[in-house]
Amino acid sequence: MIKLQDVSYARLGTRDLDGATVFATDFLGLEISHRTRNAVYFKSDSREHTLCYFEGAIDDQTVAFEVANRSDLDLAATELERLGHRVETGTAADCDLRQVKSYIGFRDPTGNHIELVWRPAMSGKRYHGRRDAGITGFSHVGLCTTDAARDEAFWTQVCNARVSDRIGDAALLRIDEVHHTIALFPTNRAGIQHINHQVESGDDVMRSFNFLTERQVPMVFGPGRHPTSSARFLYFEGPDNMVFEYSSGVRDIADELLYRERQFPFEPKGFCEWGAKPEIKEFRN
Repeated sequence: MIKLQDVSYARLGTRDLDGATVFATDFLGLEISHRTRNAVYFKSDSREHTLCYFEGAIDDQTVAFEVANRSDLDLAATELERLGHRVETGTAADCDLRQVKSYIGFRDPTGNHIELVWRPAMSGKRYHGRRDAGITGFSHVGLCTTDAARDEAFWTQVCNARVSDRIGDAALLRIDEVHHTIALFPTNRAGIQHINHQVESGDDVMRSFNFLTERQVPMVFGPGRHPTSSARFLYFEGPDNMVFEYSSGVRDIADELLYRERQFPFEPKGFCEWGAKPEIKEFRN
């Protein structure tokens, strides 16, 4: 079994690197960690970077997960190849670009590009965003799935994820005590469905709602509260139609023996207990 430790970073291709950089700093509230000729790296917590925008096709998207040991990469590569996944081992130059010691890349059954990384770089510099959005860190990703049952089986049987709750067939998966680190949303394409940053409080969610609304950033869901994770949330649209989320107060599942996964309806009340209605394709029937 592939033992995922944490979500590490997302890499997003963009045709407008300057515009994406302005969004990530002035609107989203991240800090530039460093730049290269065709990429900008952003901090959101104690890690050296958790988001990278680079010049490329907008469907060139990657999400990375950390593993504990170098040997875990070899074991994962062997298992993935046994199951028919093509595995690429990162070169020294590729590792430098990602600020990791080693990594492998593959595609999950839907075709989402996934990287498993060992020893991602931590930063000796405290995160300080361009604006005070209250961000405490990169927390989870939504992934597209073209076959929810198949992909849930991949993440829970090939990898160590566990189902916390489902909204319809959309599984919310945890790899530690946090309610979910991966969310699988049925649709007709591959790709990252949304990127989540945790913020300190519900007040931060509302402050960002007002800040972003005043600057005409499209709001696509919320403010609201998820009945699944109990988190207060706000979803909004960034460059290249990528959806970003702020949330606060996500529940922990400390006792695996006592917790039982729950089923919620795939309709607005399954996504928000306050009555907000999503304008996100993958959240609607």
